[in-house]
Amino acid sequence: MTSETSDDAVGFADLALADELVGALAALGYEEPTPIQRAAIPPLLEGRDLLGQAATGTGKTAAFALPLLHRLGKGAGSAPPRALVLVPTRELATQVAEAVHRYGRDLGIRTLPIYGGAPIVRQLKALERGVDVVVATPGRALDHIRRRTLRPATFETIILDEADEMLDMGFAEDIEAILSDTSADRQTVLFSATMPPRIARIVGAHLTDPVRIQLGGERHAPGEAPKVRQRAFVVPRAHKPAALGRVLDHEEPTATIVFCRTRDEVDTLTETLNGRGYRAEALHGGMSQDQRTRAIGRLKAGTTELLVATDVAARGLDVDSLSHVVNYDVPAAPEAYVHRIGRVGRAGREGVAITFAQPREHRMLKAIERVTRQPIAIEKLPTLADLRVRRLEATREALAEALSGDGADLDAYRVVVESLAEEHGLEEVALAAVRMAHQAAGRDAEDEPDIPDFTAPRERPRDRDRPERPGRPDRPGRPARPDHADHGDRRPPRRRDGAPAEGMTRLFVGAGRERGIRPQDLVGAIANEAGLNGRQIGAIEIADRFSLVEVPEAAADHVVSALRGRSIKGKKTTVRRERFGGPGARRRS
Repeated sequence: MTSETSDDAVGFADLALADELVGALAALGYEEPTPIQRAAIPPLLEGRDLLGQAATGTGKTAAFALPLLHRLGKGAGSAPPRALVLVPTRELATQVAEAVHRYGRDLGIRTLPIYGGAPIVRQLKALERGVDVVVATPGRALDHIRRRTLRPATFETIILDEADEMLDMGFAEDIEAILSDTSADRQTVLFSATMPPRIARIVGAHLTDPVRIQLGGERHAPGEAPKVRQRAFVVPRAHKPAALGRVLDHEEPTATIVFCRTRDEVDTLTETLNGRGYRAEALHGGMSQDQRTRAIGRLKAGTTELLVATDVAARGLDVDSLSHVVNYDVPAAPEAYVHRIGRVGRAGREGVAITFAQPREHRMLKAIERVTRQPIAIEKLPTLADLRVRRLEATREALAEALSGDGADLDAYRVVVESLAEEHGLEEVALAAVRMAHQAAGRDAEDEPDIPDFTAPRERPRDRDRPERPGRPDRPGRPARPDHADHGDRRPPRRRDGAPAEGMTRLFVGAGRERGIRPQDLVGAIANEAGLNGRQIGAIEIADRFSLVEVPEAAADHVVSALRGRSIKGKKTTVRRERFGGPGARRRS
């Protein structure tokens, strides 16, 4: 069965979810389900297995969490966990666990994130007290299963989120081992942004007559898309407010709509922007119609320069002066992106669409490119030097405009200039006056925060026709895997001269075979701590006492900083750039 999403208007209350869940969603500011949620929730409520293809940012977490919570009902006291959600990274485990907790708070559902690098004693105590939903990385979940602190037979539902990402990170055997030990009548849900052959094998072996959902998309003929220059900046979530301010200062748009996913995010960002000196108004479904009308009117009149809005509230909005649309988060679906950028570029006008993507959201950008049939250029954020130049130019333009008048307004200050010029010289007086004007306008960039550069190369195309590497163990206890990670047959080969691949640099990790280090341990640590996508990590070599990992040159220092003081396989490990010829240089066999 294949399901395509529909554009018919439907609310969460129409999906037959428990009243507690609908109330929680309303309190969190979610106004209507995304396409993947509309398609996935009904069959999941019926207990069907499901295979969903949707990229990061489409609302998959709520799509599987809401029906899961509905079926679990009220919290089960001290009973063992009834549901397991497998995710590729520590960061995602935390995010999913927090989301499940927020949605299921009124039902008394208890959720526990389990991942490597966190104290296992704390996890053991939480499991002893009783947990309803476990959100785990595959390796740590299998560790608990082997300790018998998790019993697969108790899982009524297993959800694999970002399944292709987990396979890329080397978790194939762990996933197989977990699924093979669970009850045959469980409900199994798998979400993946892509469907490589290995995903199809898991589906064939472990899902029963699954509902298949793939996000559709309206194709636009060449020339139909609005005249919009589309760009994206790769920014970690914590740095998004500063990055938005930097881009706005550099662009100096006439009027801008900043799209956010939820009402709470709209309110928070609006307050942040106003605190930074911008004129920003909120617009979302939680406001009265009069409030929304006044906010839009102020944007049209030019008394407000920024409108921070949800998709629902901004529908049909047409502002002649609008020059920029900003996706503060990657939209939930490519179609939403098309509708958003349609706010600019109307009637032959040109506009700019800017998207802030987290490092793991490259795939969603590629899905949007396929739908719009237009490239989205990934650019570096303006640097502090760029910002200073632009702000000085703005000061020059303001002074030039003041000087272009008839001069009558300046006569009152002539006596001040002439008296100071006699003492300090006319040029020095002019320089001091320009500095004061520059600072008074708030154009000093000295206190701008540093933002890490994540403009690493886009994900490499996969070679889908190559077979999987022979000899890979499917279950624990089989022969150990080779020392090089299986990353979906997409890693570039080591160059004969021993140098890293183009655009990459090599990091030295002070742990190897003697510590039981596996390629997936290194990939998982870098993905979890530094936020790199699994496909951004290059070749891996593991020796007896150390390992070498290739990462994008632009992200190398960030990776080293992120891993400093962190544990890999339970022990703190040295991580630095490789020093050729030194004690950490590669051993040649």
